[in-house]
Amino acid sequence: MQKEYKTITSVSGPLVVVEGVEDIKYEELVEIQMPGEKNTRLGKVLEASEGRALVQMFESTQGAVTEGAKARFLGETMKLGVSEDMLGRVFNGSGKPIDNQPEIIPEKRLDISGSAINPYSRDYPNDFIQTGISTLDCLNTLVRGQKLPVFSGAGLPHNRIAAMIARQAKVKDGSDFAVVFAAMGVTFEEAQFFQSEFEKTGAIEKAVLFVNTADDPVVERIATPRLALTTAEYLAYEKGMHVLVILTDLTNYAEALREVSAARKEVPGRRGYPGYLYTDLATLYERAGRIKGKEGSVTQIPILTMPEDDITHPIPDLTGYITEGQLVLSRDLHRKGIFPPVDVLPSLSRLKDKGIGPDKTREDHAGLMNQLYASYARGKDVRELAVILGEAALDETDRAYMHFANAFEDKYIRQGEYDDRDIQSSLDIGWELLKLLPKAELKRVKAEHIDKYMKD
Repeated sequence: MQKEYKTITSVSGPLVVVEGVEDIKYEELVEIQMPGEKNTRLGKVLEASEGRALVQMFESTQGAVTEGAKARFLGETMKLGVSEDMLGRVFNGSGKPIDNQPEIIPEKRLDISGSAINPYSRDYPNDFIQTGISTLDCLNTLVRGQKLPVFSGAGLPHNRIAAMIARQAKVKDGSDFAVVFAAMGVTFEEAQFFQSEFEKTGAIEKAVLFVNTADDPVVERIATPRLALTTAEYLAYEKGMHVLVILTDLTNYAEALREVSAARKEVPGRRGYPGYLYTDLATLYERAGRIKGKEGSVTQIPILTMPEDDITHPIPDLTGYITEGQLVLSRDLHRKGIFPPVDVLPSLSRLKDKGIGPDKTREDHAGLMNQLYASYARGKDVRELAVILGEAALDETDRAYMHFANAFEDKYIRQGEYDDRDIQSSLDIGWELLKLLPKAELKRVKAEHIDKYMKD
């Protein structure tokens, strides 16, 4: 039931205050009609108290006045019309098509806030997703239903990596696979890059894109990831598809939350972010997973840029508490011209052991992964030692480790932007690199695997 009021008392930034209201619900949609304007402006109730509603506008409040303005409460929350026809389409942060194609005919309309998965109904993530990137597939394996963020920094190529994963990701058993991609607060150039990248490689056929640019309203930025996750849940749990959700950039999302929080005059938390930032991020991340009895799954790769490369900043810090690991990009590797510059040592996938093995990847995967990690860690230590003491002071084994570390970065971490390596190739390259080390040093791989895979 719609209720109309002419009691707008103030307009402050994206916020409008309506007094004398009754039976108004949190997140209820509101249409604001300005005097002399034909079109209404859409907003939602951010705070509902006794006789007063604080409305957050999805559109600009420029030129808004209080006298003669009307607020119409629509009696429903923000919903997204979903259908399988969304695959191959591009939408804005309000869920409207921006690809010059007709509106989709929705099969149903779903509340974008969603609901948390009942822990009892959750199924454990344990199936491998191949991304075609060696440092992910072999050393930080992505598993269906997992949430694995990418910690990047300003100027690092996280957008190219996101597009690479979106293009190449696939599941081994040939099940229906889709990608839902949400870009928040990106520049027009970045938005064009993502769209053209999907279109020219044909990846758009199995993808849904939601694009919110930096000049779009702040409130729309807060809605964008929820639209993407609602679409993913529909495709996964109702259409039986395995869906990979890529969200970039979560830092822009958190900045939008901070801007709205400041407009509401809330008491700020760490670095000025609202005290509920942890809870808000959890409402996004925890929508990943698998449900018992349902064929599909929702896997998340949120991407965030760490301000000043500070991993203790509230956004990466809180994200690390909620998610199952992280992929950290390295500025040093990027300076060396290595792409993708994944810093192997601080990166971690807590569920990787569940996605590997003889029936999922290969029987040598676990041992090889541990050996490569340990050898690269020692190689980096030796390289730092050589800077202080000089290479001549190293013994033969240490020199072998240093050469291994250099070759590992050059041949294993480095790969072409369109070099889609399957898991077998990634494992084989790993064995090739281990030939640089004395066999006596290979203590983490089984002898039968050395005989089988380390061919001269």
